[in-house]
Amino acid sequence: MAILSRKERTAKRHRRARKKISGTTERPRLAVYRSSKHISAQIINDETGETLCAVASYSKDLKDITNGSNAEGASKIGEAIAAKAKEKGVETVVYDCGGNLYHGRVKALADAAREGGLNF
Repeated sequence: MAILSRKERTAKRHRRARKKISGTTERPRLAVYRSSKHISAQIINDETGETLCAVASYSKDLKDITNGSNAEGASKIGEAIAAKAKEKGVETVVYDCGGNLYHGRVKALADAAREGGLNF
């Protein structure tokens, strides 16, 4: 049995989750990507392959986020994606943590998006 790297384990979890998770027109997918320095989230309709809105810690329009590699920055991203989703008329989403464990920054983003008004 081969020992998998962290990246391979994350990819394996992501493939396993994406078999079950799919965004629709009524309930699009909130996909989260986490790197070592940044975090990003986008709302995707998988039926049409369309990204409805996206926010990232490195976006030029979000100057108040000084650090995307901590829970505070992830919370601001969660609030921003919830606000953009409200503008687009999206109320409920399916949460896709991208193979990452639901802990730390990924959890902080989800909690802030819920407080911002998204249901998942």
